[in-house]
Amino acid sequence: MNISDPEQHGFSTSGLKQIDQMMVHYLEQKLIAGGVTLVARQGQVVHFEKFGLQDIAANTPMALDTIFHIYSMTKPITSVALMMLYEQGLVQLTDPIAKFIPQFEHVKVFNHPKSLIDLTRNITIQDLLCHTAGLSYGFYEDTPVDDLYRQADLFLPDITLQEMVRRIAGLPLVHQPGTGWRYSVATDVVGHLVEIISDMSLAQFFAEKILNPLGMVDTAYTISPKKATRVATLYSLNSGNLQPNESGNEIIHALTLQAGGHGLLSTATDYLRFAQCMLNQGELDGVRLLSPKTVDLMTKNQVSPALLPLRYNGVINKSVLGLGFGLGFRVMLDADLAGISGFKGDYGWGGMANTVFWIDPQKQFVAIAMVQCFADEIHPIKNEFRTLVYQALY
Repeated sequence: MNISDPEQHGFSTSGLKQIDQMMVHYLEQKLIAGGVTLVARQGQVVHFEKFGLQDIAANTPMALDTIFHIYSMTKPITSVALMMLYEQGLVQLTDPIAKFIPQFEHVKVFNHPKSLIDLTRNITIQDLLCHTAGLSYGFYEDTPVDDLYRQADLFLPDITLQEMVRRIAGLPLVHQPGTGWRYSVATDVVGHLVEIISDMSLAQFFAEKILNPLGMVDTAYTISPKKATRVATLYSLNSGNLQPNESGNEIIHALTLQAGGHGLLSTATDYLRFAQCMLNQGELDGVRLLSPKTVDLMTKNQVSPALLPLRYNGVINKSVLGLGFGLGFRVMLDADLAGISGFKGDYGWGGMANTVFWIDPQKQFVAIAMVQCFADEIHPIKNEFRTLVYQALY
């Protein structure tokens, strides 16, 4: 890949070098094993660097084409898939999901302290895409509903997405649809909707309609044996110790669960192609996935003012002040209030193992960082990367 002169595209070369210094600092502190960072503006890559090791035990150096578990960075791709069907007139945002998955017609809502009550309205497609459906994830501590999520074993690798969604439909909602924002398994339900509406598996839809057309050759749920040596090892940072995390390393096996909310593996360059397509208003190299109008719809805040600021675990978190949520993407509403660098309208998302991307339509750039480390505390590397990208921007 050709790297363009940053100065010709509005970035300071010395400013971008500070990203290198940050990554080296994390390596020296043994907080990460390695990573890849990438910045592209106006369709030209101005920063693309690799750091550290892909695997510590094997002493395998990180490579620019290393493959990463991107976890929840799967969600924007799933959301785009659904909106492609929306553009075909096969689904409307106002459609109740029970129209396609009848089990959701009879879902109940948890009512404190222990009773269940009926829905006041149906869960809609839009509720799923912007996480106002009342679903949860199982890792929150503020409601007994999450205990039920944990007991339901939603993420077993040997169940299908259909079975996962069937189990979700059997659980009560945390709140009535549209009355709260809660990050959840909603995008997994979106993934199953894509399967039902398209009559294709989610993996097949991704491959045929998004990944292959965009030339995302290293993005998939499973990796062929010949590519396995390129996959970065997952690590956990527990009490300051970096250790391999074996739970997420089933990479060359055809796992049954291919979820809408997580599971894809990808490279920085592959994900750049997806992000650049979005920045280009739905088109890349002659391939159009979405119309500009639909991209605008997806990347504008869809959460009503009454539900802002966003809440995680039932409480307002400083890290989400000034942020909204569109149809599959976090959206910047007020960078000053958020206390992080950025501009109104920038959008993106991250993954559980500290992958992150965002797109800034105002400044016309994409930034991506790929790291493979679960942390027992909130890892600041994502926001630090963001700060350093913006400080390098003229």
